[in-house]
Amino acid sequence: MAQATLRAAANPPDVNSADCPSRLVLEHVTSRWGVLVLAALRERSYRFSELRRHVGGVSEKMLAQTLQTLERDGFVRRDAKPVIPPRVDYSLTPLGQEVAEQVWELSRWVERRLDDVFQAREAYDLARGA
Repeated sequence: MAQATLRAAANPPDVNSADCPSRLVLEHVTSRWGVLVLAALRERSYRFSELRRHVGGVSEKMLAQTLQTLERDGFVRRDAKPVIPPRVDYSLTPLGQEVAEQVWELSRWVERRLDDVFQAREAYDLARGA
């Protein structure tokens, strides 16, 4: 971990740089499932099956991959309880709460401005004869 910190200090993050590791984190956070999972966990902790129902359309495999990626990046906490049957809860870490607020605001903005986007698409398509 110390190496990663030293490497970051020598080369400050620049998302426009092709080899910047911030691009991968940005991809994790802004992927379709990443945004939806972070936004859902912003509300409360969820069990896997609850989260899958809440995030409509996500497959079990994609949800598992997304949660694992977000956990590795330090955004999601996985809490496995030693009970029978096993119980696993997912929640946000403080870092995850911070990024979830950002994607939540972006999601709400998209919802508010959806009509404007549709109008822009229609104007674009009309101008190009599509």
